[in-house]
This record gives sequence, C-alpha cells and structure tokens, in this order.
Amino acid sequence: MTSLFSFTHRTGIAAFGLALTLLAGTSATAQEAAIRKNLSERLPTLPKIEEVSKTPMSGLFEVRVNGNDLFYTDADGSFLIQGSLIDTKAKKNLTEERTEKLNAVAFDALPLKDAFTIVRGNGKRKMAVFEDPNCGYCKRFERDLQKVTDVTIHLFLFPILSPDSTEKSKAVWCAKDKAKAWADMMLRDKNATAGSCDTSSLARNVEFGKKYRITGTPTMIFADGTRVPGAINAQQVEKYLTEAKAQ
Repeated sequence: MTSLFSFTHRTGIAAFGLALTLLAGTSATAQEAAIRKNLSERLPTLPKIEEVSKTPMSGLFEVRVNGNDLFYTDADGSFLIQGSLIDTKAKKNLTEERTEKLNAVAFDALPLKDAFTIVRGNGKRKMAVFEDPNCGYCKRFERDLQKVTDVTIHLFLFPILSPDSTEKSKAVWCAKDKAKAWADMMLRDKNATAGSCDTSSLARNVEFGKKYRITGTPTMIFADGTRVPGAINAQQVEKYLTEAKAQ
C-alpha cells in the first residue's frame, strides 16, 4: 500500500520539477524579449528580428534576420557579433551547418513543371539546377556535369544575369528538344533559334528564386533538400548525390 508520506513526497518532487521547468521557460522568454527590445532600440537599422534562439555556447544567443542571416548576442543584447561559431571539440562550423539547414529547399516543393528534364543512365538519383544561359560558371559546371551518370536533372532556366538572358532562355524553352538546345548553347556556344511558346515559366522561376533567396547561378538542390550555390566539379556532385540518397 502506498503511504501518504510517499505519495506526498513524490507529488512534491513533481511539483518542484514543474516549477523549475516553468521558471526556465519564463526566463528564456524574458531573455528573448530583452534581446529583441534592446537590439531594436540600439540598432534601428538592424532588419526585423525573425528568431532568437540559444546556441550550444553558454550565454550566447543566435539572432536570425532577413530570412537566413545570422548574428550572435549576449542575454540582454549588449553586444552583437557577426561571424562563424566554431565547435572546437567537434571541429564543426555551427554557423555553416545552421545556414545550410535554413537554406534547404524541400525537393517536393520544387515546381518541376517549370523545368525540363535530362535523364542519364538509370536516372535513379535526382537533382535540380538553376542556371542562366549567360553564366560562365554554369558553362564550366555543365562540362563537369557531363561526367555524372545515373541521374535525373531538373533544369530550371533562371535568367537573372543580363538583358538577353531571358531571350536565350525563351529560345531554349521553346525548342523542340530542350535538353539538346541547352547542351548546344552551354557546351558548344550554339544559340537556339528563337521560337514561340508559353514562356511564363521563366518568370515563375525568377519569383521562386526570390522566395527562396536563390541569388546566383548555378545553384543546385539535391533530393534531401541540400542547396549548393556555385559551380562544383563532378566528384563533388557525386558526393552530394550519394549523401542525398543515403537520407
């Protein structure tokens, strides 16, 4: 039989634990409020704070603004730090890892109807690429990408670099064989003949890029949501494809 003392003792411990949890929650809320208030008042040019969260470093808080821009501050917003937070024991760049997570784009969120598809080999692995036809780095990337097989590539035409990027993109999109027209343009400097078709997908691609802060080309998105900006070589593409498949 459970004694009254035993019941009262356990109840008291549980109540004490609940009180500590509530106190910790209240303290964290107060700290966040103080950080938001003080930084906004002291740094009026700082963009609107979207999130405040604790970091693994005692007394240091992450402040997220402008979607994915990260700063660090103390518990009352007296100091603001811009830079990378490194875990020296684990040898990890925590800022880089956090930014990668924030930049991730769910593969099923991609509007694949606004891309054309290139299949190589069995096509089992998947990736998406945003490219501008006037992008020199994209042309280098395309040459390296020829070495990657057993992949399905969803190519989003992303005309953002120069005035005629849109016209060149329209010509590719309206071509009977989009993949061939693209390869001719990027690998052989042979522009596609202008055609006539619905090219509203190009504007939607640019809007999608604005929403997800895709600001440069090439930008790759892999099946696990990992986003990689900038031209990488075939070996690096293989690495990301393998890691995405393992998820």
